[in-house]
Amino acid sequence: MSASGKTPPPRRAVTHEQSNGFATRPAFAAAAAFVVTLALALAARRWFDPVLLICVAGALLVATSAFVLVRARREASSAYSEASAAISQSGVNEARMMAIIRSSMEAIITIDEQQRVVLFNPMAEQVFGCSAMDAIGAPLARFIPERFRAAHARHVEQFGVTGVSDRQMGRQRVLSGLRANGEEFPIEASISQIRDGDARLYTVMLRDVTERVRAEQAQQRAREELRELSANLQKIREDEKTRIARELHDDLGQQLTALKMDISTVEEALDTSASAQVREHLQGMRRLIDVTVASVRRIAADLRPVMLDDLGLIPAVEWLANDFTNRYGIDVERDIETGDARFSPTGATALFRIVQEALTNVARHADATLVTLSLRAAHDGFVLRIADNGLGSPHAGEPAGKSFGLLGIRERAHMLGGTVDIHTAQGKGFVLSVTIPAEAVQMQELQS
Repeated sequence: MSASGKTPPPRRAVTHEQSNGFATRPAFAAAAAFVVTLALALAARRWFDPVLLICVAGALLVATSAFVLVRARREASSAYSEASAAISQSGVNEARMMAIIRSSMEAIITIDEQQRVVLFNPMAEQVFGCSAMDAIGAPLARFIPERFRAAHARHVEQFGVTGVSDRQMGRQRVLSGLRANGEEFPIEASISQIRDGDARLYTVMLRDVTERVRAEQAQQRAREELRELSANLQKIREDEKTRIARELHDDLGQQLTALKMDISTVEEALDTSASAQVREHLQGMRRLIDVTVASVRRIAADLRPVMLDDLGLIPAVEWLANDFTNRYGIDVERDIETGDARFSPTGATALFRIVQEALTNVARHADATLVTLSLRAAHDGFVLRIADNGLGSPHAGEPAGKSFGLLGIRERAHMLGGTVDIHTAQGKGFVLSVTIPAEAVQMQELQS
């Protein structure tokens, strides 16, 4: 603190560059003053002495050298400062990058062009059950099941040449890794490369997806079990429909027919003295029996048309189309060409039910006046197409999500290994296309 009680301002630190400048300024100033003095003397005397010329030249040389020396020292000092800062920043960045790698939740392994491990982060230690000390310097093949090693080596070599890899996290099939204890486990991996001078380094990021794969497998098993249950329920339901339909057609139908014959016999046995009222009553009973028989046949046909078992798929579909037109007044144009195909009972039932459900959906929701039904043999399969000119839907996925009939169609097609495509738009009708493999619906020839 000074005598006035004020704290003097802090002195500014002198940099290396400034110190170099201060040291050379006196020499440069003296040389410049000497050059100016000689120039004035020459101008005053107006003649040129060789000695004076040499002195002037020397002074100029000294001044120029001093100036160049100052510039060179300043530039060297600046370059030194920048290099020091760059080295310091590089060290900070490297330390930061290593901290990120060490704290990553993904296993990170870096290998050289000989596919030897040069970096093995803590998560990789945890995933593979191997310390970094044991892993670094070892071949990457140590962590790959033997049957996949050759393919992986080729992939890395190809990636080094083309820079293109199909191994991107979340966009590839699941690979297999090998723990230190010999246990195989599923992984996802992505690979990248960088140049280190003339060499390449490959970095592989790995993710242990054991739990996810287990969950997916459990979900897949549950889905398959549900499909098997659905198929079994469909079979049980179809068998029950067949049984009830045959009992209605055979037992109840025959009993009603016998009752009608008995009424006819009673009418014939009545003498002429029987009242007209009694005869009229018997005739009414006969007409009621006829209506009941027709209802029984219709119900039996709805459950399971007898002609599907007796005559086959095509006559049953023709009958279904005619019955649909008679009930709802909607015309059905048919284009059926299956060649000499012989449908198995299971295949015929599935196709018949798909057609039946599709026509039912048209009657309930389409408000159509025309339906086009096509069943044609295609390459190694059959294509069933049902289209209407009804209202359609503004959202193609909405009807399938809300209609149990369409869900049933999808399940029946899936059980036969087929696919279902739906095309619809508001005011443009509804088109259902089902493709079924031929071997799933055709009668298998017995081998002799």
